[in-house]
Amino acid sequence: MATTRGATTLAALNDAPVPDVVAALGAVFGHAPWVAEGAAARRPFPTVEALVRALRDVVHGAPDARRLALLAEHPEPAGPPDPLSETESARFAALGAAYRERFGFPVILCAGRHGRASLLATVERRLAASPDAERREAEAEAMRIAAIRLNAVVTGAGPPTTTGRISTHVLDTVRGRPAAGVAVELVEFVSATETAVVARAVTNADGRTDAPLIHGRPVPRATYELRFGLGDYFRRVGPTLGLDLPEPPFLDIVPLRFGVGDPEGHYHVPLVATPWSYQTYRGS
Repeated sequence: MATTRGATTLAALNDAPVPDVVAALGAVFGHAPWVAEGAAARRPFPTVEALVRALRDVVHGAPDARRLALLAEHPEPAGPPDPLSETESARFAALGAAYRERFGFPVILCAGRHGRASLLATVERRLAASPDAERREAEAEAMRIAAIRLNAVVTGAGPPTTTGRISTHVLDTVRGRPAAGVAVELVEFVSATETAVVARAVTNADGRTDAPLIHGRPVPRATYELRFGLGDYFRRVGPTLGLDLPEPPFLDIVPLRFGVGDPEGHYHVPLVATPWSYQTYRGS
């Protein structure tokens, strides 16, 4: 079967014998090969997203016992991108044990879509759900995880959207141009008082960071803050503009706090600034 960079092409998957399809998709539902086998009978797929829908339809059309076994055999979730603290790990383990006892299968959720606070809050919320509602949510989360895995092993037209990003740029309205050389820090609020640094960068000649601050993966649900070193920037360029700026500056570190509720969304958070004022908006 033809491959591209270690992944099976969708075209090759459409033409392959059923056992090869099952083997190629083993990383997607390794504990339930019947899902890949059922999807193979629905070929050809015009897009990778169509393959995802076929996998979902196979699961939804399976007997109840088989669907429940798929959940019961699902691996335990990994933690979020930022490691849990000792206290959070203990709480997560306790919630997971209570969840398994209540529903008969492990917590199934795409941990990469959650920050630390969101992960614990989500499991607590789901623990209180009805069994029928929770089975539906667990299956939906299993399909989210499967879509991410599928994107890693199958290349082709129309892949499912499984990643988001956070990006920014800085505009200097005194000079009417992008602000180059502004230090940018992105932090995640893991509690009301604790933050974790996610990324640090410096704006380039276009006023943007060379790469998005988060990209190539879901953006964890969380409250974030972008911190811009505006004071240092205007200390550097102010003399070239004939600006007599005070010390300390009126604006030094400018914080922009915002929330992410769509892990596959694009959050573009720009800063439009002078030494005395700033504004922001959600861009595209």
